[in-house]
Amino acid sequence: MAATGYTTLSMLRNALRSFFPLRHTHVNNSIICCKTLRSFLPSTHLNSSETSSGMCHLAQAIKGDADPLLKGMSDRSTIEAVKHILEMAKRASKRREVLHTDFHTPPVLKESMLALEKLADIKAVAQGGYPQAERCRLSVGHSEVLTTDPDIVAALRITGNFGFQPCSHGDFLGAILGTGIAREKLGDIILQGEKGAQVLIVPELVDFLVSSLEKMPTTSFKTIEQSLRVDALASAGFKISRSKLVDLIRNDDVRVNWTTVTKNGTTLKTGDVVSVSGKGRLKIGEITMTRKGKYAVELIRYL
Repeated sequence: MAATGYTTLSMLRNALRSFFPLRHTHVNNSIICCKTLRSFLPSTHLNSSETSSGMCHLAQAIKGDADPLLKGMSDRSTIEAVKHILEMAKRASKRREVLHTDFHTPPVLKESMLALEKLADIKAVAQGGYPQAERCRLSVGHSEVLTTDPDIVAALRITGNFGFQPCSHGDFLGAILGTGIAREKLGDIILQGEKGAQVLIVPELVDFLVSSLEKMPTTSFKTIEQSLRVDALASAGFKISRSKLVDLIRNDDVRVNWTTVTKNGTTLKTGDVVSVSGKGRLKIGEITMTRKGKYAVELIRYL
């Protein structure tokens, strides 16, 4: 499978690589590669049995109706998700085709597999890309049609210069969600410290994600502040209250130049980069003094 190179968002830096050797295209010293996974690794098992094909669960069931199958579930969101999966499974079986869900959480996967076991002539395969995956996609279809592992999970490896301060799960997730991709289109994000992270995603959005990160826009605006404290500038840049920003600092969710901030009064200067988990990144631009002795600060935010 060929791979295409792009320049990545400065937040993530340098490169995305696949789990396996691929043809690389270099752009500005960056590499972006991907691979669609079928049997990359055996998928997470929802029960104790394993299959050599990499399926994390195989359900072949007896007859049942949707509503009775939902009995015993209390969480409304789980009920709606399972109901949708059951309807998809019945439609796939009737048409003798294979359909695929988005990524789901373990509770939804567990309840879905238990319900699917009670439907006739239906098989379901859950794949998350690696043995301990929490988020998996389900493939459902007629037992005579669903005979192999579908290619429904793509893997991206994000590498770069994360030696100063490894990015958090929220940093990677926030950057990806910032492109407009819905959370359910993403599987697990596996942190690897200074080596970056591995991201699992639906294959059809790989090109969109890569191109979106390349073209990630920024917005620049000025704020007038009495000081250059991180709590003042970051709250203005991310448009959140200062008290909320203080809480984020207290929870170690704020970093300046990849170093966790522990004091609200940390002073910023031109060129500093402030990152807030789940919010993105903010760069401090030109700083000038007003006639009244306040600071006019240019803030550059990555959207």
